[in-house]
Amino acid sequence: MAEVSAMPVIEYKCPNCGSGMTFDSETGMLACQSCGRQDNIEQMTDPLKRSAFADNEAKEYHCTSCGAVIVTEAETSATVCSFCGSAVVLGDRLSGALAPALVIPFAIGKEEAIKAFRKWCRNGLLTPAGFMKADRIKGMTGIYVPFWLYELHNHIEVQGHATKVRVYSQGDYRYTETQHYEVYRKIRLNYIKLPVDAAEKMNDELMDKLEPFPYEQLKEFKTPYLAGYVAEKYSYDEEQLFPRAKEKISAYIDAYIRSATTGYTTVSYTNKDIDTKLQNAEYALLPVWMVHYDYNRLERTFAMNGQTGKVVGKPPISKAKVAAWFCGVAGVSMLTLKLAAWSMGGGFW
Repeated sequence: MAEVSAMPVIEYKCPNCGSGMTFDSETGMLACQSCGRQDNIEQMTDPLKRSAFADNEAKEYHCTSCGAVIVTEAETSATVCSFCGSAVVLGDRLSGALAPALVIPFAIGKEEAIKAFRKWCRNGLLTPAGFMKADRIKGMTGIYVPFWLYELHNHIEVQGHATKVRVYSQGDYRYTETQHYEVYRKIRLNYIKLPVDAAEKMNDELMDKLEPFPYEQLKEFKTPYLAGYVAEKYSYDEEQLFPRAKEKISAYIDAYIRSATTGYTTVSYTNKDIDTKLQNAEYALLPVWMVHYDYNRLERTFAMNGQTGKVVGKPPISKAKVAAWFCGVAGVSMLTLKLAAWSMGGGFW
């Protein structure tokens, strides 16, 4: 039977007043909400650097503030104690092979995120009026979502048949001249910082639409950035998600090939060989606000980029507004036709 050890959690206590400290998205500092103390995270030593965790033990987590047992899903690596509200980081879920290399900290706090979401709702021209009030937020959670940032090197060889067609007139005759070409292109195309979310519970479509993230804001991972937020550990490693990474770049590769074979009337490819190598993959945590919104007895999920404020999701559509929009377009089209007829002497009909 596996030995069960009470696993300590990482919690940041204010040296001045003893209150719990959390990451402040506005200042980028570890801040105490009680006395106002702020610590520079870049100058702090991450406790994970000096801790070792055994992977083969069953672990029980206790809150260092109130002693309560912390119960989380297996994928969670940072959370909030449900009894006292203290921000805690589960260090063993962020160490060894599970240790992130990079993190983009939150730049948008919860109140700012709520305001941005309400503004986004009001911009929905075809959403129901009740939805645009944006007062049905059931929950808004700041989550550090695990991503793999891929560096992919592509060796591409393309062969095909192309034509150039010229139409001209000579005397009473009209001629069509078609020239045929064999085309060959050898391309080296590399992609860096290609993001693929690695959490099983996250919606891939939502995560893809949140891009781009500001990669100039990437920092070396330190656990204080997670204080006060939820964090997930990856469900899939870089090898398992490699096929999805290749799928994400396929459309871009096709577009690049087309741009390399311009100047022809038609191009048909007889052979297209794409060899994609996984050069490198870095494990990073990226900031996402997940919004759960209750409308018409249905819960809808939206996501917001925690750095840029970009909101993605599918809001409901008002049938009445859609009908009114079509009527408006039809009315404008009819008026345009009448004005065109009148300008040509036809008058209104």
